[in-house]
Amino acid sequence: MKNKLYGNLIFELSREGRRGYSLPRNTFGDYEIPQELCRKDEAELPECDELTVVRHYTNLSNNNFGVDTGFYPLGSCTMKYNPKINEEMAALPQFQNLHPRQPAETTKGALALVTLLEKSLCELTGLAHFTFKPYAGAHGELTGLMTIDNYHRSHGDLQRKKVIVPDSAHGTNPASAAVCGLEIVEVKSGSDGQVDLEDLQRICSLCGDTVAAMMMTNPNTLGLFETHIPEIARLIHDCGGLMYYDGANLNPMLGACRPGDMGFDVMHINLHKTFSTPHGGGGPGAGPVGVREGLQEHFPFVSPYHGNFGVMMRAYAYILSLGREHVKEVGLLATLNANYIKESLKDVYELPIDTICCHEFVFDGLKDKSTGVTTMDVAKRLLDYGYHAPTIYFPLLFHESLMIEPTENESKETLDGFIAVMRQIAEEAKTNPDEVKTAPHTTPIGRVDDVLAAKHPVVTYRQMTAEATD
Repeated sequence: MKNKLYGNLIFELSREGRRGYSLPRNTFGDYEIPQELCRKDEAELPECDELTVVRHYTNLSNNNFGVDTGFYPLGSCTMKYNPKINEEMAALPQFQNLHPRQPAETTKGALALVTLLEKSLCELTGLAHFTFKPYAGAHGELTGLMTIDNYHRSHGDLQRKKVIVPDSAHGTNPASAAVCGLEIVEVKSGSDGQVDLEDLQRICSLCGDTVAAMMMTNPNTLGLFETHIPEIARLIHDCGGLMYYDGANLNPMLGACRPGDMGFDVMHINLHKTFSTPHGGGGPGAGPVGVREGLQEHFPFVSPYHGNFGVMMRAYAYILSLGREHVKEVGLLATLNANYIKESLKDVYELPIDTICCHEFVFDGLKDKSTGVTTMDVAKRLLDYGYHAPTIYFPLLFHESLMIEPTENESKETLDGFIAVMRQIAEEAKTNPDEVKTAPHTTPIGRVDDVLAAKHPVVTYRQMTAEATD
């Protein structure tokens, strides 16, 4: 029998004729709905009483894992704590109830906030102008690349269609370039995990005046600071190309250095990652694009409105609450926390590049490979101990990648607890590997067939017969 608390869909709790609502008395009369708008069959909607509905969704919500419920070391996504004061500011009715089409004279406060946020981001990044039209990070990438393409077109450089992307890049980089109609050229990483300068020099000499831009994340997806940025920027600029900064890893840079000072011409910021908005599951997000002086005239038209205003509200509240002096501590503490975990675990987990990292680092699975315990197994076992798993099998540079990003908010006690569990799992892999390989054991759903779920997802409910259910 299924566990009544976790195992049922709301459809399976349905009983014909039950209601959890009552509609007010009809005072509008009856109107015929045009036949072409009517569905042929009645919608298969669940029929449940109110208490059943409340308990069902409350129990489901209790199964959700979030930053407010536990440690969330999810590398590459900066799942950091989002102060509740920022939520209160975003919920102010004077802002929350705005409509993008209302008269401009009634939105001066909102427009002032956008202007102040732009000034703050310019100060933090070293760039001159921002557009807030993009609705997400990937949308920001596309907007930034369109800006670069417009720039080259304005100079008659129609042949500049090649975008250089490191082999360690986020997948959105080549995807955004392809959507923009540009051609991707991959540059290799060296043994130190950074861009291979010799390979980049080779690409620049071959591609020359067809180079539109180079996209980089700094620190890169291995959590390593790219120390050759000035030379890389010189190579690209000498080719006539522009430097694009993927802002996904901006968090550790706050207070340490600015992309604009490094030679980047265009960048996007994931406001929902670095500047406090609860995100995941497709939104909400915001991907404002910043440029150096002179490039703002090449911004493309991607939307008639500013992007997700609530995300901007939270970002500005976050910046104000930290202030000029404390925003400088964000990157330093994120880097300190990551290095503390790395150094505490590198004797039992394989560290392919043993050097100081920034906000995140990547293990290549367990150090003892003889146990047969994989990175996937470690991630599943973490769930039994109440921790969300880090990013696994990314970046693709290592076979058993395990990317850990603690962010700046976590206490030493939290980090020590996570370290102890990771060491415990490493010990279990030696003494009782089957316990790890078959994890999780304490979650409502055990080990699932990930391949089957990915290739044949079931995303809609279909009423089953009693025989099929049995």
